[in-house]
Amino acid sequence: MAKEKVKDVRVSVILECTSCVRKSFNKKSSGISRYTTQKNRYNTPSELELRKFCRYCKKHTTYREINK
Repeated sequence: MAKEKVKDVRVSVILECTSCVRKSFNKKSSGISRYTTQKNRYNTPSELELRKFCRYCKKHTTYREINK
């Protein structure tokens, strides 16, 4: 019998700071802050959005899921 391909329930996602992306062309921002986490694809089918600390902005900002 052939093995069935099973999709993983938990997937790895990359969260990117929204304020660093907007001002990435400025000299003040030395980089784009990103976090890696996991989400359950069945409970949260939409894009994940969290508030986390950005070390480049030095404050809590909104992080959105980006496509790989």
